This record gives sequence, structure tokens and C-alpha cells, in this order.
Amino acid sequence: MNEPILVPVDVPLVGDERRKNWAKVVTGVDETLATGWAFEGEFIATGGIQDVPIGSIILSYGERGSRANPQIEASVIRVNSDATTTPIVSAKGRAWARTLRDQVVELLAEAEEAPIVGKPWDPVLLQYSDEAIAEEVKRRHLTSDV
Repeated sequence: MNEPILVPVDVPLVGDERRKNWAKVVTGVDETLATGWAFEGEFIATGGIQDVPIGSIILSYGERGSRANPQIEASVIRVNSDATTTPIVSAKGRAWARTLRDQVVELLAEAEEAPIVGKPWDPVLLQYSDEAIAEEVKRRHLTSDV
């Protein structure tokens, strides 16, 4: 099996850095749970650059306000092949996990249905224009059957 292609992305810090915050690359969801424990995957650091696989779904959680009355916020983003991220959905309040759970399940199912097919390619190719790539294909006498 091919190793996943990693890209550097800026993982957002949700909430206040002085309060509880975390991020996770979500790889599965336990649909029997309605809490943050439903989201399976590896924790990653927030508020900076992390190397994550293309197409990853990242869940970020954070709190603002006082310890006695925290304001909870969570957001879900998708990692694109050009090392950018796309915000998908967010939720606030104590029911954040249940609010996001079904949407994250759908996102993971979509990612499974549409894997990157063919030979692995390097995201570095994104820096070249379509014309430059077409010229190189012509130079190598390649056809679309390759």
C-alpha cells in the first residue's frame, strides 16, 4: 500500500490558548457516542504547521471564557492537495460533538468513495502551470493511456 502524501497545513487554534484546546486527524467515528470521545484518530498540535495526509479531516476544539463558564467551539476542516484547508462546519455549545458527528461520518464516507487513484503524485507538481505540464507530456511522447 502506498504511504499517504503529507502536506504542511496550519492547524487552527480554536478558542483561547489559555483554555482547553486540541485538534485531531479524524479517521473514524463511534456513532454510539455523542461526546468528543466519538471521534477517533491521532491528536495533533494546534496553532501551527503540522504535516498531515492530503484529504484529512481535522477536528479542532477549543474553549473561551472562564473555567466556571467555558464557551465551547469546535470546527471541522478538510486538507486539500495544495496544502490549504477548507472549512466544512463548526458548532458551539455543550452539544458540539453530537452536532458535528453525522457530518463527519459523511465526510469520511465521501473520502473513502473517492480515493486518489493511479500512481501517487507529488503535490510539488501544483507549482507548475497546466501549459508546462502539457509541454512535458508532449516532450515525453506520453498519451492519456499511461
